[in-house]
Amino acid sequence: MDLTLVPARTALVVIDLQWGFAAGGTNPDAASDVVAHTAALAVALRAAGGTVILVHVTRSADGKDGLHPQTDTPTWQPGPRPAGWAEIVPELGPEPGDVVIAKRQWGAFYGTDLDLQLRRRGIDTILLAGIATNIGVESTARDAYERGYEQVFVADAMAARSPDEHANTIRTVFPRIGRVRSTAEVLAALEAAPRQA
Repeated sequence: MDLTLVPARTALVVIDLQWGFAAGGTNPDAASDVVAHTAALAVALRAAGGTVILVHVTRSADGKDGLHPQTDTPTWQPGPRPAGWAEIVPELGPEPGDVVIAKRQWGAFYGTDLDLQLRRRGIDTILLAGIATNIGVESTARDAYERGYEQVFVADAMAARSPDEHANTIRTVFPRIGRVRSTAEVLAALEAAPRQA
Protein backbone atom coordinates (compact mmCIF):
# COMPACT_ATOMS: atom_id res chain seq x y z
CA MET A 1 0.00 0.00 0.00
CA ASP A 2 1.34 3.42 -0.95
CA LEU A 3 2.19 5.83 1.83
CA THR A 4 0.63 9.29 1.67
CA LEU A 5 1.61 11.94 4.20
CA VAL A 6 0.37 15.45 4.91
CA PRO A 7 3.50 17.07 6.39
CA ALA A 8 1.62 19.77 8.34
CA ARG A 9 -0.27 17.03 10.18
CA THR A 10 2.77 14.77 10.63
CA ALA A 11 5.35 14.59 13.39
CA LEU A 12 8.56 12.61 13.54
CA VAL A 13 8.76 11.40 17.14
CA VAL A 14 12.30 10.31 17.92
CA ILE A 15 12.74 8.10 20.98
CA ASP A 16 15.93 8.15 23.04
CA LEU A 17 18.51 8.97 20.36
CA GLN A 18 20.77 10.31 23.07
CA TRP A 19 24.39 9.64 23.90
CA GLY A 20 23.60 7.06 26.57
CA PHE A 21 21.88 4.75 24.09
CA ALA A 22 23.39 5.72 20.73
CA ALA A 23 26.86 4.83 22.02
CA GLY A 24 25.83 1.23 22.72
CA GLY A 25 25.50 -1.80 20.50
CA THR A 26 22.24 -2.18 18.58
CA ASN A 27 20.75 -4.62 16.09
CA PRO A 28 19.89 -5.27 13.34
CA ASP A 29 21.26 -1.85 12.39
CA ALA A 30 24.13 -0.03 14.08
CA ALA A 31 23.15 2.98 16.16
CA SER A 32 25.07 5.20 13.75
CA ASP A 33 22.84 3.99 10.89
CA VAL A 34 19.71 4.56 12.98
CA VAL A 35 20.88 8.10 13.72
CA ALA A 36 21.71 8.76 10.04
CA HIS A 37 18.31 7.50 8.84
CA THR A 38 16.48 9.46 11.51
CA ALA A 39 18.43 12.63 10.74
CA ALA A 40 17.50 12.29 7.05
CA LEU A 41 13.83 11.96 8.03
CA ALA A 42 14.08 15.01 10.29
CA VAL A 43 15.65 17.16 7.57
CA ALA A 44 13.02 16.14 5.03
CA LEU A 45 10.06 16.61 7.37
CA ARG A 46 11.25 20.02 8.55
CA ALA A 47 11.67 21.12 4.91
CA ALA A 48 8.16 19.87 4.10
CA GLY A 49 6.60 21.82 6.98
CA GLY A 50 6.20 19.00 9.50
CA THR A 51 7.17 18.79 13.16
CA VAL A 52 10.13 17.04 14.76
CA ILE A 53 9.80 15.94 18.37
CA LEU A 54 12.93 14.73 20.13
CA VAL A 55 12.29 12.63 23.21
CA HIS A 56 15.02 11.73 25.66
CA VAL A 57 14.95 9.92 28.98
CA THR A 58 16.54 11.50 31.99
CA ARG A 59 16.20 11.53 35.73
CA SER A 60 17.08 13.56 38.76
CA ALA A 61 20.55 13.25 40.30
CA ASP A 62 19.22 11.12 43.15
CA GLY A 63 17.25 8.86 40.79
CA LYS A 64 14.10 9.11 42.89
CA ASP A 65 11.95 10.19 39.95
CA GLY A 66 12.72 6.95 38.06
CA LEU A 67 10.82 3.66 38.16
CA HIS A 68 11.97 1.14 40.78
CA PRO A 69 9.75 -1.98 40.68
CA GLN A 70 11.40 -5.33 41.28
CA THR A 71 12.08 -7.16 38.02
CA ASP A 72 13.93 -10.29 36.95
CA THR A 73 15.99 -8.27 34.48
CA PRO A 74 16.87 -4.81 35.81
CA THR A 75 16.73 -2.11 33.15
CA TRP A 76 17.56 1.02 35.14
CA GLN A 77 20.89 0.83 36.87
CA PRO A 78 21.32 2.82 40.09
CA GLY A 79 23.92 5.52 40.41
CA PRO A 80 24.86 8.59 38.43
CA ARG A 81 25.00 8.59 34.65
CA PRO A 82 28.09 9.74 32.76
CA ALA A 83 28.22 13.39 31.74
CA GLY A 84 26.14 13.97 28.62
CA TRP A 85 24.29 10.64 28.93
CA ALA A 86 20.86 12.24 28.32
CA GLU A 87 21.97 14.69 25.61
CA ILE A 88 20.32 14.23 22.22
CA VAL A 89 22.84 13.28 19.54
CA PRO A 90 23.96 16.39 17.62
CA GLU A 91 22.95 15.00 14.21
CA LEU A 92 19.33 15.56 15.25
CA GLY A 93 19.60 19.03 16.73
CA PRO A 94 17.36 20.23 18.12
CA GLU A 95 16.74 22.76 15.38
CA PRO A 96 14.56 25.87 15.77
CA GLY A 97 10.92 24.79 15.85
CA ASP A 98 11.65 21.30 17.17
CA VAL A 99 9.96 20.14 20.37
CA VAL A 100 12.06 18.47 23.07
CA ILE A 101 10.34 16.17 25.56
CA ALA A 102 11.99 14.75 28.69
CA LYS A 103 10.51 11.52 29.99
CA ARG A 104 11.16 9.39 33.06
CA GLN A 105 10.04 5.95 31.85
CA TRP A 106 9.86 3.87 28.67
CA GLY A 107 6.87 5.50 26.97
CA ALA A 108 6.90 9.13 25.85
CA PHE A 109 3.25 9.92 26.66
CA TYR A 110 2.88 9.20 30.37
CA GLY A 111 3.88 12.12 32.58
CA THR A 112 4.83 14.40 29.65
CA ASP A 113 3.07 16.95 27.45
CA LEU A 114 3.65 14.97 24.22
CA ASP A 115 -0.06 14.46 23.53
CA LEU A 116 -0.76 18.14 24.16
CA GLN A 117 2.09 19.22 21.87
CA LEU A 118 0.79 16.97 19.07
CA ARG A 119 -2.87 17.93 19.37
CA ARG A 120 -2.25 21.68 19.59
CA ARG A 121 -0.31 21.45 16.32
CA GLY A 122 -3.14 19.53 14.63
CA ILE A 123 -0.97 16.44 14.19
CA ASP A 124 -2.73 13.16 13.55
CA THR A 125 0.13 11.10 12.09
CA ILE A 126 3.31 10.04 13.86
CA LEU A 127 6.48 8.73 12.27
CA LEU A 128 8.29 6.75 14.96
CA ALA A 129 12.03 6.15 15.17
CA GLY A 130 14.61 5.54 17.89
CA ILE A 131 16.16 3.12 20.33
CA ALA A 132 15.06 0.61 21.50
CA THR A 133 12.45 -0.79 19.14
CA ASN A 134 10.92 -3.12 21.73
CA ILE A 135 11.14 -0.80 24.74
CA GLY A 136 10.82 2.97 24.38
CA VAL A 137 9.56 2.94 20.80
CA GLU A 138 7.03 0.15 21.37
CA SER A 139 5.77 1.65 24.63
CA THR A 140 5.24 4.99 22.93
CA ALA A 141 3.57 3.30 19.94
CA ARG A 142 1.07 1.43 22.09
CA ASP A 143 0.12 4.63 23.90
CA ALA A 144 -0.20 6.53 20.59
CA TYR A 145 -2.47 3.80 19.21
CA GLU A 146 -4.73 4.03 22.26
CA ARG A 147 -4.96 7.80 21.67
CA GLY A 148 -6.05 7.30 18.06
CA TYR A 149 -2.95 8.48 16.19
CA GLU A 150 -2.05 7.17 12.74
CA GLN A 151 1.43 5.68 12.96
CA VAL A 152 4.24 4.85 10.56
CA PHE A 153 7.08 2.80 12.03
CA VAL A 154 10.35 3.45 10.22
CA ALA A 155 11.93 0.03 10.61
CA ASP A 156 15.49 0.95 9.63
CA ALA A 157 15.42 4.09 11.79
CA MET A 158 15.11 2.03 14.96
CA ALA A 159 17.01 -0.81 16.57
CA ALA A 160 17.17 -2.93 19.71
CA ARG A 161 19.79 -4.86 21.64
CA SER A 162 19.25 -8.02 19.60
CA PRO A 163 17.88 -8.76 16.13
CA ASP A 164 15.18 -10.97 17.67
CA GLU A 165 13.89 -8.21 19.96
CA HIS A 166 13.67 -5.80 17.04
CA ALA A 167 12.11 -8.34 14.66
CA ASN A 168 9.47 -9.49 17.14
CA THR A 169 8.12 -5.96 17.56
CA ILE A 170 8.34 -5.15 13.84
CA ARG A 171 6.60 -8.41 12.84
CA THR A 172 4.02 -8.95 15.57
CA VAL A 173 3.14 -5.64 17.23
CA PHE A 174 3.59 -2.76 14.82
CA PRO A 175 1.52 -4.14 11.89
CA ARG A 176 -1.47 -4.31 14.26
CA ILE A 177 -1.27 -0.66 15.30
CA GLY A 178 0.14 1.11 12.25
CA ARG A 179 2.21 0.73 9.09
CA VAL A 180 5.82 -0.45 8.89
CA ARG A 181 7.91 1.29 6.24
CA SER A 182 11.56 2.00 5.41
CA THR A 183 13.33 5.35 5.53
CA ALA A 184 13.39 5.39 1.72
CA GLU A 185 9.62 4.87 1.54
CA VAL A 186 8.92 7.66 4.03
CA LEU A 187 11.31 10.04 2.27
CA ALA A 188 9.58 9.29 -1.02
CA ALA A 189 6.18 10.03 0.54
CA LEU A 190 7.47 13.34 1.90
CA GLU A 191 8.94 14.25 -1.48
CA ALA A 192 5.58 13.52 -3.14
CA ALA A 193 3.55 15.44 -0.55
CA PRO A 194 2.07 18.79 -1.61
CA ARG A 195 3.98 21.74 -0.19
CA GLN A 196 2.36 24.33 2.07
CA ALA A 197 1.93 27.79 0.61
